[in-house]
Amino acid sequence: MKTYRFLRRSLLLFYSVLILVSVVVAGDQRSLETVSHVDLDRYIGTWYEIARLPNWFQDQCTGNVTADYKRLDDGDIEVVNRCLDEDGMIDEAHGVARIVDTSTNAKLEVSFVSVFGWNLFWGDYWIFGLGDEYEYAVVGMPSRKYAWILSRTVQLSPEVWSHIQQVLIGAGYDPEKLLKTQHKETLKTK
Repeated sequence: MKTYRFLRRSLLLFYSVLILVSVVVAGDQRSLETVSHVDLDRYIGTWYEIARLPNWFQDQCTGNVTADYKRLDDGDIEVVNRCLDEDGMIDEAHGVARIVDTSTNAKLEVSFVSVFGWNLFWGDYWIFGLGDEYEYAVVGMPSRKYAWILSRTVQLSPEVWSHIQQVLIGAGYDPEKLLKTQHKETLKTK
């Protein structure tokens, strides 16, 4: 009986500490304010990555990074990310995005891991900058760990780039940490 009480108290203490740490960490993060509305039919299509915060899952990418989005019948979005790897070959990642906030369509989650048709490990994909004509998008997550600058073309004008930098700063990102994406002409398929 004493062992049971000790175990119960230990678990209660563990969960209390876990909740406290979660509240403290969440309290340190400023909320990431997204755009007020995204027309997903205008958002789908091909985007070129202009820049990103460095991340482990794109370490193999040396350039020509694109994202293709396509609406699925169930309302989700098919995601196909491509890049040129260090051997000059195309590296592809297939995933799915789902809408988290249907009032704005600006908060989505993306998964690139599927096991027996079940998508696992969902990551935030929040649109917090968007051109009036959907010519560029600024995407990130509340933790500010990841960010991507996307464009319908492989280059942005200096004026648009300057505006995007201000959007990033206003959202709590440091634009100086971005890795600019190179776009080359020739690609080889694997």
